[in-house]
Amino acid sequence: MQTEICIIKTVTEDNLTELVVALLMFVNGEIKEHLVQKNMAHCLRGKRHAERQYSESVSYKCYKGKAKIELYQGRKYIKALILE
Repeated sequence: MQTEICIIKTVTEDNLTELVVALLMFVNGEIKEHLVQKNMAHCLRGKRHAERQYSESVSYKCYKGKAKIELYQGRKYIKALILE
């Protein structure tokens, strides 16, 4: 699934900072995977779908905020979350 998020862009050296909505997967309290979403509605839908497979050590959260983004083969990947 490919998504488009282009709300805020700041180019600094090789970093791209954007406001993103992302579905985060936590395993034992650590972020293990992420998926950039189009909007919060898509994120919450994905969260509900993922939580159908219950695991005690896995949880999901939707995050809306700034992140350092890397573009690779037309997809956006989060390099770092910017917590303010």
